[in-house]
Amino acid sequence: MRLFMLVLVLLLGILQYHLWFGKNGLQDKHALTKEVEIIEASNAELIQRNQMMFSEIDDLKDGLEAAEERARNELGLIKEGETFFRIVPKED
Repeated sequence: MRLFMLVLVLLLGILQYHLWFGKNGLQDKHALTKEVEIIEASNAELIQRNQMMFSEIDDLKDGLEAAEERARNELGLIKEGETFFRIVPKED
């Protein structure tokens, strides 16, 4: 009976070791959980960026205001009949 109990205790120790420190144990689970959290945060940022891009695409497709704003800001274009004023800071 003593030998049987010793074998059971030894088996329990081995199983506990594998649970805590072995491959796919609790340490690996915690590491993977942290990695998943980081990836989910990154995905949330990318989803937000994609939504902004999709809304900008919809604006460019549907309305002329977005295209006109881009032309003014990025290309420096003006409408016919408009006057363009450039304010230059005073040099010291």
